[in-house]
Amino acid sequence: MKTRILFLCMALLSLVAYGQDLSPIKLPAPDKAGGMPLMKALTERKSSRAFAASEIKPQDLSTLLWAANGINREDGKRTAPSAMDRRDVDVYALLPAGAYLYDPKAHTLNPVAKGDFRNLAASGQDFAATAPVVLLLVSDLTRFTPTPNDGTKLTGALDVGIVSQNISLACASLGLGTVPRGTMNQTELRKALQLKDTQYLGLNHPVGNLK
Repeated sequence: MKTRILFLCMALLSLVAYGQDLSPIKLPAPDKAGGMPLMKALTERKSSRAFAASEIKPQDLSTLLWAANGINREDGKRTAPSAMDRRDVDVYALLPAGAYLYDPKAHTLNPVAKGDFRNLAASGQDFAATAPVVLLLVSDLTRFTPTPNDGTKLTGALDVGIVSQNISLACASLGLGTVPRGTMNQTELRKALQLKDTQYLGLNHPVGNLK
């Protein structure tokens, strides 16, 4: 009995400490007037698999996250449409220091777990781990129904794809490189991010400055 109680106490302490040394990252206001025109961004959009070693500027990261799935109207609606306006897609950012969840309302990255998990997203494709940030797109299927089914998973996948295209176009507009990827170590990423079975881990985008 004492051994079991000790084990439970250690487990609770580990949960409390999860991401303890990380602080929320308040992002600067997105630059909604910058970048290149849409048609030029469509012309420049491409998949990039080589990134410079330099970090992404905070301003560019802020604008990119807002463009991906930020709030663009006073009623809280997003830059990316979603089925029935359920806003099911969450954007996680894997940075060298840890994993963060983007909060569109506060325009802040909230810490989820301490550690560098970019290699889990790379899953054997080393170029993805060299990007200074990897964006993970996760659809919370319970926002459609408490009991997700094949239909809700398909809907979530479609919403993930829309956010993915926003990221690709925003990167082209900002002069950043990215590529949408389905490859990743889903099992270990789920553990690291403490995702539930009802959260669909759809795509990831390594993002960096172009070489």
